[in-house]
Amino acid sequence: MPVIRSLTLPDEAATAALAGALAPLLRPGDAVLLDGPLGAGKTSFARALIRSLSHPGTEVPSPSFNLVLTYDTPQATVWHFDLYRVADPRELDELGLDEAMQDGITLIEWPERLGSQLPAHALSVRLAPASAPTARQVELLGDDAWAQRLSSFKVSSDV
Repeated sequence: MPVIRSLTLPDEAATAALAGALAPLLRPGDAVLLDGPLGAGKTSFARALIRSLSHPGTEVPSPSFNLVLTYDTPQATVWHFDLYRVADPRELDELGLDEAMQDGITLIEWPERLGSQLPAHALSVRLAPASAPTARQVELLGDDAWAQRLSSFKVSSDV
């Protein structure tokens, strides 16, 4: 997938702002792949995005133990998968991944664990630590449809 945007975000608040700016562009059937090493901010990004779609006070724990949590929002049901503990992609059959990808907005941490089930038309959000301790380097990657959808996408760090 080609890089659509590359940003350096100074802190967690800027990461949350990016997620908040992306949230209104999502619709049922969209998959967002959250990629990056441990501590890169994947769960923080997912938490901010879910709160933007639902309510700022929504409780959004990490789905590390459960592997998947769902949230009813006005736009669609949001399915938040954390695949860190998945050893074999066949384990995903029991988690409702197919249903999520058809009808919901799907957020997937550790997408490389999907194997051949990696969605072809997903938006990938690649997060990595940057030079400052709280800063993050973020790349948005996707196909032509995502590039068009994000063509007028603005976040506070763009100004």
